[in-house]
Amino acid sequence: MIKVRIPTPLRTLTKGRGEVESAGSTIDDLIGRLNQAYPGIKDRLCDEQGELRRFVNVYVNEEDIRFLKGKDTALKSGDDVSIVPAIAGGC
Repeated sequence: MIKVRIPTPLRTLTKGRGEVESAGSTIDDLIGRLNQAYPGIKDRLCDEQGELRRFVNVYVNEEDIRFLKGKDTALKSGDDVSIVPAIAGGC
């Protein structure tokens, strides 16, 4: 299984859980499986074309998937996936 860290804004979809377990061979597959278990989560993570929204960052074992293979990044049992919403701010 793959451990997935869920950010606070999405925990309403996971019944308050900050961490869930799922399976998947890629990030795209994982998101699909998460959506089956927690309906609506894919809509919050992906746009109408199925691409990750710009303000959503995903890390596999602390590596940003934008520098790997994006949604096609391979996963294996024991991996840690973190979903992190981008935070804007400044002066």
